[in-house]
Amino acid sequence: MKRLDGRTALVTGASRGVGRATAERLAAEGAVVAVHYASASAAADEVVEGILAAGGAAFAVQSEFSAPDAAEQLWTAFDKGISGFRPDPGVDILVNNAATSVQATLEETTPEDYDRMFAVNIRTPFFLIRQSLTRLRDGARIINVSSAVTRMAFPQVVAYGLTKGAMDTLTLTVAQELGGRGITVNAVSPGTLDTDVNAGWLRGNPEAVRIVSEQAALGRVGQPGDVADVVAFLASDEARWITGQVIDVSGGARL
Repeated sequence: MKRLDGRTALVTGASRGVGRATAERLAAEGAVVAVHYASASAAADEVVEGILAAGGAAFAVQSEFSAPDAAEQLWTAFDKGISGFRPDPGVDILVNNAATSVQATLEETTPEDYDRMFAVNIRTPFFLIRQSLTRLRDGARIINVSSAVTRMAFPQVVAYGLTKGAMDTLTLTVAQELGGRGITVNAVSPGTLDTDVNAGWLRGNPEAVRIVSEQAALGRVGQPGDVADVVAFLASDEARWITGQVIDVSGGARL
């Protein structure tokens, strides 16, 4: 029997990077996984097809997180998709991974960029959790993806850092509110990872790889699987006594 047999998971932003690695890992552990995407339908379908080919269960759900009704859109798509696997729309694992970022200092950040980052990174996850309260099963797991920028000064992504600081506060507060139902709420806080988001300046750039590796105590660039493994642990019964925590998964970046 696998660790997550019989459980249903929703992973947002799961068409690539940490979200994809997490969806694949949770499915490998036995969960039925809803693979959320905003616009990359082909990439999301590829993730689903890979999970199915490996003997797992998954389906894709679409929602643009900058839209005012993004949470409603997602849960409507989820209900339709899960009906092909389970008789009820209950949720055991919710992973809030979807996010957007703009490289901009305080002076360079526009109101439009600021508003979009807050909508995608914290407003929609907030209401996604709020609207999941009646469908989250007792003992469920909520895992939010934060960022190591909350403990470091990164002027180049100042507004993004604010959204992740808000995510940390949301994690702490919701953990207290839902603890009576045995629901744990935690966050993981990655550093720089080898993902598509960083591909333009990191991949094929030995100097960038060297700098990022030297910043980490463990001496290498992080991979999406490094984070997904921790998410899978937090989603399991083994993490039943951990809640309200932000777990650093940066490899010891800038200690």
